[in-house]
Parts: sequence; C-alpha cells; structure tokens
Amino acid sequence: MKNILAIALISLTIVSCKKETKKVTKVDPATGKTITVEVPVVDSAKTTQVKTENFAIKDSAGIYKHTFLLEKGKTYPFVTYQKDLQEVTDPTGKKASGTSEATDEMSFTVNDFKNNIYDISINLISKRNSQSSNGKTTVVDTKQAAPKDEQLKTMWTINKALVGNKLDMKMNKNGKVISITGFDAVYKKVNAAAASIIKDEKTRQGFLENFKQNFDEKMLKDQFSKNLSFFPAKGVKIGENWSVSENASPDGKVKLTTNYTLKNVKNGVVEISVKGGIPTKSDKKSQNGVTHSMSTELSQNGTIKFDQNSGWIKSQNIGVNTTQKESISDGKKSQSMTSKSTSSVIINPSNK
Repeated sequence: MKNILAIALISLTIVSCKKETKKVTKVDPATGKTITVEVPVVDSAKTTQVKTENFAIKDSAGIYKHTFLLEKGKTYPFVTYQKDLQEVTDPTGKKASGTSEATDEMSFTVNDFKNNIYDISINLISKRNSQSSNGKTTVVDTKQAAPKDEQLKTMWTINKALVGNKLDMKMNKNGKVISITGFDAVYKKVNAAAASIIKDEKTRQGFLENFKQNFDEKMLKDQFSKNLSFFPAKGVKIGENWSVSENASPDGKVKLTTNYTLKNVKNGVVEISVKGGIPTKSDKKSQNGVTHSMSTELSQNGTIKFDQNSGWIKSQNIGVNTTQKESISDGKKSQSMTSKSTSSVIINPSNK
C-alpha cells in the first residue's frame, strides 16, 4: 500500500512538471546537432499581472486608479504655456484686439521615496512673457538679455530673481501634495532685486506683499493638485464621467464646473477629455433711472494625457472661450460693450 501511494505521488509530481514545461528543438552549440530540450512554460496570466502591477495608472476589474511610480533621481518636465487673444468692441462698434503669451518652465526632480512619500525638488527654470497689440510686440524673457524699456526691465529683473531657485515638495503616492517649502529664500532674492529698482521703501514692501500672495504654498498646492492628479478616489472606468466644481467668484455664487471623461488607455498613454465651464450669468441693477446689465459666459474643452507607467502628466491642451457683455441704458439711449477672450492652456507643449 505504501509503495502504491509513493508511485501515485511520483506520478502527480511528473504530471505537474509536465504542465510547467514544454519541448523545444534547438541546435547544440557544442556538437552542432539538433536536440530537443524541455524549458519552463511562462504563465501568460502571471506575466500580465506583473506588467499591470508596474503601471502607476492601472485597472482592477476595469476600474482605473491614479497613483505615481516616479524614479528616484529622475527629473520630470512641467512647462506651462498660455496664450490669450482678446477682442473688445466699444460702444461705437470699433474693435481692438491684443495677444499675450506666458511660459513658465519648471521641472520636478525626485530625491527620495520613503513611507509612501516622495521628496521632490521643484526647479524654477525660466519665465517668458510677451504682448502684441497694434502691430507692436514686447517680450520679457529670462533666457535673454534685459529689455531696454524701464518698465519691462523691472519685470525682467524680478523674474530673473525668481528663476534659478528650488522649492521642496512632499507628495504621497496618490498625488496629494502634503507640503511645499523653501519660499523664504525666494522672497529674499526677489526683495533684493526689487530694492535695486524700487527705491521707495513703502512701495517696495507693498510690491513684496503682493508677490507673496501670488506665489506661496497655497497657490502652488492648488495648481499642482489640479494638474497632477484629479482622478476620483473610487477610480473610474473607460467612458465614465466625473465632475469637479470650484468657485469662480469671491462670494462663491459663480461656479466653474469641469467635466472629465476617461477616453482611453492605450500604448502606455491615459487620455482624458475635458469639457465644461460657466453657464451664462446675468446681472442687472437699476439706480436713478439708469439700468446697468452684465452677462458672462465661459466654455472649455480639450485633452489631458498621462504616462501610464509613471503617472506623470504628459501633456494638456485646453481651449477656453470667454464672452462678457455690458450695457447701460436710461430708457431712451443705451450703450454696450463686448469683450471676447480665446485662450489656450497647455502643459508640456513639446508633447502635445
């Protein structure tokens, strides 16, 4: 009985081995003869699982969740570019237009990853601003020499003090920005640059306070939270929609709603379509027989792409159209003015 049991166990072992190997014909390099050998069979299901686990944006039962798998020592690009074309029609019907462009070049270097927290250096590389109107274009670019115009030179001097600095960011694996520090060193350099061009102490302090309000931890955390990771926590299926609303007015009465759709996941790229905006909002006030009316409307649409392997944003290209109409009437005569703005908001333009 014991021998029969032993033979049965050996047979099971052999059958198991056969399931995990296959015969392959190859040339023996020593003899030059054709021989048949057994090699392990790769389990395709296991291989697929391993590959999937190496994705930052991966699916489980068809539901995709966004995480980050950033490499220590690697630098990731984050270049923002915005172009605005504005056209104004005055009460006489005369039109005037102007174009402005702004480019901020940054990069993110991963210093360390411990306890699911990334230690990242935000490198402030360069700034470029340009304006075109009535056939004239002005440019302020930190990669070029200072402009001769005094006002433009002031702007260039401040921008030059800003770039070349680093901030330290802590971000968890899910893309939540925990903290951004290092602002004091930047403020010190900007203040020194301002002192060389703004001689009045009170004016300089007012400038510095305004600069701090527009370049601080809260502002950058808000920006990166919107751009780096915005998948819903529960995950999302291909073709599924989700929405995010934020205040577009100080009192919170006007909301900007952005609708996202996970369009597809293909060839290592996660593509999301973007639509939404602000429905037409009208306001009318009358005083002393004069009625003042104003309406505003904003629409946006575009595409955002993420690298599936790292979770980092590859590119963003969103168009924003804004129309504002304003009129004044005393019941007999009326005047109106219309302002239209067309904007392109792009991240990593070289990848679009």
